[in-house]
Amino acid sequence: MTGERRGVLAIAGAALLWSTGGVGIKLIAAPPLKVACYRSALAALTLLAIFRPRLGHRSPTFFAATVCYGACLTTFVTATKWTTAANAIFLQYSGVVWVILLAPLVVGEAYRARDTIAILVALAGMALFFVGKLDAGGRAGDGVALLSGVFFAGIILLVRRERGEVAEASVVWGNVLTAIVLLPFVARDPGLDARSAAILVFLGTVQLAGAYVLFLYGVRHVRATQASLVGMLEPVANPVWVFLALGEVPSGFAMIGAAVVLAAIGWRTLAVETAPALELPAPD
Repeated sequence: MTGERRGVLAIAGAALLWSTGGVGIKLIAAPPLKVACYRSALAALTLLAIFRPRLGHRSPTFFAATVCYGACLTTFVTATKWTTAANAIFLQYSGVVWVILLAPLVVGEAYRARDTIAILVALAGMALFFVGKLDAGGRAGDGVALLSGVFFAGIILLVRRERGEVAEASVVWGNVLTAIVLLPFVARDPGLDARSAAILVFLGTVQLAGAYVLFLYGVRHVRATQASLVGMLEPVANPVWVFLALGEVPSGFAMIGAAVVLAAIGWRTLAVETAPALELPAPD
């Protein structure tokens, strides 16, 4: 098996592991901040044991990426608790739109006409998530999911700006920061039932930390475009697991909106792949 094929399989495995986060979070009988705290604490311990990152010689970009990562984890867990898993993951994934929009300012990548088309189409798809919404909790969850997408975009842009080992270090220390910041909320009521504790062990050590290890291996062997496309397995599979386990069905408008967002991102990604070499951003 070639290195490229192994890389694709590793990223696919990471995406499928990430996609189980929705059903896992839904199954835990605990508030979102407690879930986020324990999940990140377990992931941090796992990643610290594997990567053993150092804190010396860190830049402001690293600290900003670390904060964005922790905020992204927390808002995603909260959104998944407050709205449907499908809405949470698809609206977070819309962060790619902000990456396209802000890349010229943050990392100096050229802006193209196809970027404008992709952004407008994706924004139209995102608007469909809010059609017919009557439940205030669902609206708040969708809003938090959109905010999670902003933090998600911040991670991508800041890591791309700094490059090197920032991705690895920011993920490790982002989990540490999340666990520490949320600890006061857990201290009031630290208890968990046996099933919730078992699910949290899986979410922290396998679904989050294990998936990241696979992804880090995979991106060393495939092009960024391939990684982006294979990564779309996550938002597609996430609501499927939740439907199979819990019977949660997203609204018809949400599913149409999800298809529109994914189509816009996929089209823009493939367009970059087939563009003339001179239009492509400089390789990492």
